[in-house]
Amino acid sequence: MCGIFGYTGYKKNAAEIVLRGLKTLEYRGYDSWGIAVGADEGLVFEKHVGKIGVAETNLPKSTCGIGHTRWATHGGVTDVNAHPHLSCDSSTAVVHNGIVENYQKIEKFLDKTHKIRSETDTEIITHLIEQELASKDFKTAVAHAFKKLDGLNAIVVLNSDGQITVAKKGSPLVLGVGSDEYFVASDPSAILPYTKKIIFLEDDQLATVGNGAVKVFEVESGKEVKPKIQTIDWEVKEAQLGKFKHFMLKEIYEQPRVMRNIAENYDEQIKNLASVIKKAKGTFLIGCGTASYAALAGQYLFSRIAHTHVNFSIGSEFNYLEHYLNRQSLVVAISQSGETTDVVEPISNAKKKGAKTAALTNVLGSTLYRLADYKILLGAGPEVAVCATKSFIAMVSVLIFLAYEMNGDGEKAKLLLKKAAQNVSEMLGGKYLNKIRQLSKKLYKKEHLYVIGRGLSYASALEATLKLKEVPYVHSEGFAGAELKHGVIALIEKGTPVIVFAPKDETYEAIISNAMEIKSRGGFIIGVSPSDNGAFDYYLPVSDVKDASIIPNVVIAQLLAYFIALEKRLEPDKPRNLAKSVTVR
Repeated sequence: MCGIFGYTGYKKNAAEIVLRGLKTLEYRGYDSWGIAVGADEGLVFEKHVGKIGVAETNLPKSTCGIGHTRWATHGGVTDVNAHPHLSCDSSTAVVHNGIVENYQKIEKFLDKTHKIRSETDTEIITHLIEQELASKDFKTAVAHAFKKLDGLNAIVVLNSDGQITVAKKGSPLVLGVGSDEYFVASDPSAILPYTKKIIFLEDDQLATVGNGAVKVFEVESGKEVKPKIQTIDWEVKEAQLGKFKHFMLKEIYEQPRVMRNIAENYDEQIKNLASVIKKAKGTFLIGCGTASYAALAGQYLFSRIAHTHVNFSIGSEFNYLEHYLNRQSLVVAISQSGETTDVVEPISNAKKKGAKTAALTNVLGSTLYRLADYKILLGAGPEVAVCATKSFIAMVSVLIFLAYEMNGDGEKAKLLLKKAAQNVSEMLGGKYLNKIRQLSKKLYKKEHLYVIGRGLSYASALEATLKLKEVPYVHSEGFAGAELKHGVIALIEKGTPVIVFAPKDETYEAIISNAMEIKSRGGFIIGVSPSDNGAFDYYLPVSDVKDASIIPNVVIAQLLAYFIALEKRLEPDKPRNLAKSVTVR
């Protein structure tokens, strides 16, 4: 969840390079930040609470440095608790992602001479390495210390000689290989401005970075292994704002391109995975947050298009439902980052049971991508805003294509995706955006907002409410339309806004009846449908794109969340308390 960036090479502005790298990782969520660099007098550092966006650094010239943006887990938000943490003799600095589950036990193991300055588990790692250094060389000391850590952790360690050593288990860490310079980051997008050659460190591996080489070792045995260098094909400009004020809006505008790319270029990948699903006896779709609603949509899509039963589960709950997995099972994990712990862990467990695994992810070389037996890259490009937009649309597009391909009707899926892409392009025109802006002005002071849908539109409702919660902080709940009578309608009072998804499918008449029930109790009905209806107080038209209706419906929710956030003077790209990739349990 936190951000890590490190540099070692021939350039002498390491602190500035690290600072720029950390700024590209702002979307991961953080409350404080810090940098350490090597200098003539040893390691020097600075640490600050708050945002890094306009920050500058006055650290001395150096050819090596590490930095961190912290999302607090152990200890409050203070300068002292921010990373990096230095050893007592200031010869070693550590930045860390994850949670050291046994940090209290390790603290008791440390010599009483160590002075603990912070409330963090990370500082314990620093002193543990310092203690190991009394009898070992730097690489070995880091390895021995890392082996003592319980939990999912990634550490980057800088010593006063300018050497960087890193190790990981569970939490992501990537290395960038440039020309006589090297980079370390928690996300490959931060390295793209410098090199597209990336090494994805595997779990229980350690690497030494610098001195003209990257060397990778097994933590347990110390055996050197040959690293696999991969080339990331993302363009740097994809991770830059360009003409847009916010990444969220930029990424919403990129969605038609993402859909067309899937429709035009994914035939072979879709056919291969469809074949695997047909052979499986028990297929499970799992995801967390936005990806979970894509997985839920997949369950509906496979039912009504392919007449195939697939099971849906939230990733974090799947560990409690995995007892019936066997060698004929297939678990399909959906994740933008491919690093979400609550999805990666179930996939690891499924493989231990002999089940086949597949991944729909946006990041080449991510942990999920490497673990899965079958994989499809979403092709959405880097998604910088914390809230998922284009990655969700890519997930749903792939699932629509898969469901149709199960029937041997992939061409129909392509046509629907292109029609949906055209509809979204039209919605992003000035007149439609003004209509959504006007609605946001009506809604931004509302305390509660509800969204209803049936069938596939129930998944739309859940994803819509997530966008309204996480971006403009509106208390919003999504419900299946029929659930109104089972208690929910008690929440409706005069003026309560309710978004109603009413595509022209088998749910239309029933959801309109639900809308009328709400309206008769004073609710303000916002209708999203291919045709207007007397039940609607405010109408947002969408094209009738059949089984792809979830796409324009959710795009409306994305835009509404964005414009309500602007009305409330909030930062849509970086919602409070949230991180792009959740890598702690």
